[in-house]
Amino acid sequence: MAVRGIRGAITVTADRPDLILEAVEELLSVILRENPSLRSADIGSVIFSMTADLISVFPAQAARQMGWGDVPLFCTQEIPVLNSLPKCIRVLIHWNTRLSQDKIKHVYLHDAIRLRPDIVSAQ
Repeated sequence: MAVRGIRGAITVTADRPDLILEAVEELLSVILRENPSLRSADIGSVIFSMTADLISVFPAQAARQMGWGDVPLFCTQEIPVLNSLPKCIRVLIHWNTRLSQDKIKHVYLHDAIRLRPDIVSAQ
């Protein structure tokens, strides 16, 4: 069994806990829909990052509220690259799976589709 990475990102319109938690839930829900064999028991760990303009809540809270209480979750701040996409939440899920990397579906929503138009257009 290999460890595969599922990448995803979403943006919010403001730094409000309700908007961030809703966005993370939306992002994780779409990742689950696009990767139907993904189960929390098969997740090795999850890394969330947020841009420096988002500070009101930990994005991992949304994953815990979705039932991922046994999954190791880690939050960090995105490096502040000049002219980078603002109000952006990113995720990297480490998934123990027998699927090949080309079968993994990455998800970019809202303004975050600009980060990886190659992936979005392929889906």
